[in-house]
Amino acid sequence: MKRAADDYRLLPSHLSLVMAIFYFRTDDTPGAAIRVSRSRLMRFSRIKSIATYHKCLKDLIDYGYISYEPSYHPTNASSIWLLNEEGQNEDD
Repeated sequence: MKRAADDYRLLPSHLSLVMAIFYFRTDDTPGAAIRVSRSRLMRFSRIKSIATYHKCLKDLIDYGYISYEPSYHPTNASSIWLLNEEGQNEDD
């Protein structure tokens, strides 16, 4: 969180999405995938626009905060991994 707080590129919408990802993290094991749906992340982060959600998600991927694997199945959640400062999964 300190890294995100000091990053001038991140807007409040980015930070609220990061907080939502942390909120839905159920496993404290380093490197564990966070399984969550777009609707739950949007609702918790208070992002109303799908376009804003996708822009923030893409930015977080590009800036090396998360890795994302979408689930194209309507009932299966997508997977998100938090990355360390070197842009690697926490278990690497």
